[in-house]
Amino acid sequence: MNIPLAEKLRPSSLEEIVGQDHLIGEGGFLSNIVKNGRPLSILLWGPPGCGKTTLARLYAKAFHGRFITLSAIFSGSSDLKKIISEIEDQPLLSQQAIIFVDEIHRFNKAQQDIFLPFMEKGTIVLIGATTENPSFALNDALLSRLRVLPVKSLELDGLEKIIARFESKIQPLNLTPEARVQLAAFAQGDARHLLNMIENIIHGSVRSETIDDIRLQALVQRRSALYDKHSEGHFNLISALHKAVRGSDPDAALYWFARMLEGGEDPQFLARRIVRMATEDIGLADPQALSIALDAWRAFDQLGHPEGELALAQAVVYLALSPKSNAIYTAFANAKETAKKTSQLSPPKTILNAPTKLMKEMGYSKGYQYDHDTPLAFSGQDYFPEELGRLEFYHPKEYGFEREMSKRIEYFQRLRERLRTEG
Repeated sequence: MNIPLAEKLRPSSLEEIVGQDHLIGEGGFLSNIVKNGRPLSILLWGPPGCGKTTLARLYAKAFHGRFITLSAIFSGSSDLKKIISEIEDQPLLSQQAIIFVDEIHRFNKAQQDIFLPFMEKGTIVLIGATTENPSFALNDALLSRLRVLPVKSLELDGLEKIIARFESKIQPLNLTPEARVQLAAFAQGDARHLLNMIENIIHGSVRSETIDDIRLQALVQRRSALYDKHSEGHFNLISALHKAVRGSDPDAALYWFARMLEGGEDPQFLARRIVRMATEDIGLADPQALSIALDAWRAFDQLGHPEGELALAQAVVYLALSPKSNAIYTAFANAKETAKKTSQLSPPKTILNAPTKLMKEMGYSKGYQYDHDTPLAFSGQDYFPEELGRLEFYHPKEYGFEREMSKRIEYFQRLRERLRTEG
């Protein structure tokens, strides 16, 4: 039979699983559950190829349970109800029914709710596996009945143990030391992809051939970046990029920027967010920041991929090293909140135009001073609604270019007070 290598080398006991010591090592959560002898419903949450299915199988095996597997991709409500009905109608003595649902986040709320009464009665123990953040992917009722267990992507030493297991059970790999290290690195924490690459090596070379790092690249394919433009990974990485820029760390900012591009993110989305960073986190502390962000966006539009990405990278570094201020962001947010609460107030009549006789008679434009006709081009008039009084929203920082803005505000404040005293 043409059994996949991943199935041939699947661990047969919890002790053989690598990279998940926090769950199955001494004092690990799953280890303690098995010792106590009472299975609990769990949710295994982690990236592809980290061993979630194997963990589920061996967890069920430890309790000698009746193990039933489902895939949320291929199963529907009728399948769930049929299986649970069979469990209730034909109970097996001394055997706990354990249902494993792969990709459980693909079930909708109604399908997820089917499990609830049977978990409450103890009819089933549920093991779910998901690559999505359960806070968003599962409904609260089901999530409250599961113990969420993060499953980690494998580190290099764990991947090297899998290579060694293959060599001890199947055949040696004639790899140079450099190629061996590169093979584990290409897997990027995914054991399944590692074993697929090993299969490529077996079928694409002869046993007598020594495979160096150059030959390895011809035989295997580097694992695609783990990134989904529509899921949590997208939001996590853009958050990391934004916060690295805000934290004035150009190296980390470049790393997250490159990670998103490597994952296939739309550079137009990144360009928009870079402009947002320039206004939200820098503002008038460096007025050039917005211009540079917009110029980088235009350059990308002119050059396209990949040449234009360098312009965006340049903007990322400039923004990371710019002085930071959220004064404009805060001022605008406060102004919007005040505007929302006082939308019924009219501007003072002094600054309203009076195009008709009636409006003039009502006092529109009466007493208005045209600022350019005053000695300092500043009249000091009030522009807020009379009922509101004068408010202050913008409080510039005392660094970067905003120090100059602070001086200008102080200048106009002193001048306004002087004109009021003289008037």
